[in-house]
Amino acid sequence: MSISLVDAGVNLSNHQFDDIHEAVLQRAAEANVTQLLLIGCDLQTSQASLNLAKQFKQFCTAGVHPHDAKTADDHLEKHLTVLSQNHEVVAIGECGLDYNRDFSPRDVQRSVFRRQLQLAEQLNMPVYLHERDASEDMLAILSDFKVRGVLHCFTGDEKALKSYLAMGLYIGVTGWVCDERRGEQLQALVPSIPLNRLLIETDAPFLMPRNIRPRPKSRRNEPQNLPYVCQQIADLKGCEFTEVAKQTTLNFQQLFSIKG
Repeated sequence: MSISLVDAGVNLSNHQFDDIHEAVLQRAAEANVTQLLLIGCDLQTSQASLNLAKQFKQFCTAGVHPHDAKTADDHLEKHLTVLSQNHEVVAIGECGLDYNRDFSPRDVQRSVFRRQLQLAEQLNMPVYLHERDASEDMLAILSDFKVRGVLHCFTGDEKALKSYLAMGLYIGVTGWVCDERRGEQLQALVPSIPLNRLLIETDAPFLMPRNIRPRPKSRRNEPQNLPYVCQQIADLKGCEFTEVAKQTTLNFQQLFSIKG
């Protein structure tokens, strides 16, 4: 019997997937990736992800990415609340801090992040978190709220990992862990991530796993490549592929209150 996988992070509303959504999901299904969480990065992509989630019977998030924090207005909470009333929306986000690119001013990032954490608290919903080079501020802000959620696409250091785990957060691992150039730190940390706190994701169309052989001609990552992430984690943990697949699926269902 084949083991089903859950891709806990797909940017299906990205323009690279325009007009090929059905084919992408078909290829994913053929690779036993049967459930997807579609990511919202601003109000427009949150609505688009919801539309796609309804169309293809998947789940999605609704929120504003730190890159897009500068676009948030006074009605943000109202819009996100309306979106969250759809059962397909299972988390507030992608939200957080990104000091690596600084596409939005840092004070604006912090403010918009706080507003979304407060909303998630009010709605009793998990948060879908993004953090790059900002763990100290991120942890300080998170400590002011009672939230549950996942640190999506974790790329931080050991100190940050221990702190996020101590807060009860899940850790999302992408094809970054398959990158022999920049993924060494994450590879070293994977053994210390408890299997019952782990989610696997592609972040497609980004972060193509570099352990795919032969190398794909396209640079567009797809959910069908999630098994390469799963296998890499299994190898690093010294366990079976099926163990990682089963537990990460269970983790996804538990965090987002989804029936198996």
